[in-house]
Amino acid sequence: MTKEELANISLPRHIGIIMDGNGRWAKQRGLGRSEGHKAGAEVFRRICEYARDIGIEYLTFYAFSTENWKRPAEEVSAIMNLFRDYLDEAKEREEENNEKGMCVRYIGDRSVLPDDIRLMMNELEKRSDDKDVITINLAVNYGGRDEILHAVKAIAKRVEAGEIKADEINLKDIDGNLYTAGQPDPDLIIRPSGEYRLSNFLIWQAAYSEFWFSDILWPDFTSEHLDKAILDFAKRNRRFGGV
Repeated sequence: MTKEELANISLPRHIGIIMDGNGRWAKQRGLGRSEGHKAGAEVFRRICEYARDIGIEYLTFYAFSTENWKRPAEEVSAIMNLFRDYLDEAKEREEENNEKGMCVRYIGDRSVLPDDIRLMMNELEKRSDDKDVITINLAVNYGGRDEILHAVKAIAKRVEAGEIKADEINLKDIDGNLYTAGQPDPDLIIRPSGEYRLSNFLIWQAAYSEFWFSDILWPDFTSEHLDKAILDFAKRNRRFGGV
């Protein structure tokens, strides 16, 4: 995107991306599904860098859903190894990422993830906690309904403890107990690969998000496609229920 285009549009503060189509991309090329996930991981890195460069404040990537455990064990194992590779690489590039102001967050239920991955996640979050140019959320073992359930349970515990009354619960209480607490809701959600659904992604936060769908498979997604989605977003009239 040119400087002139950037100067003349209102950028979305927060973009959510459903990284879809890795398996189909690999199948089209006669490759194993794990090769598609590797290619998708490279695109993830490039889009993070580009989004940061043009001024996006928050990016949330749907990396592994609560339903993805149903996939073949070999594929799940390959995805977990990709997470390990990414976490190792992030540690090696810590100085560079610090200079770029990248804060990394993991959203989802970590309790069932391998111990070493959970430890590396915690360490990376702590190391990048004070960075404020861009926040990158990676949704791992994430589901929107599960997230809402997690929030409701947290609020119920406060009610049981006598901290608040049930009829005092409001929308801010739910917002404050989501994995994305303290962050703006996504302005724009992008889903490549020809699917036209959220698939349990940020279903609370997406109440007033704009959507951009494309037939492009995620490993083929480029900065030019992100530009197109953002420029399309900039033309929309967001009324949030008003006139």
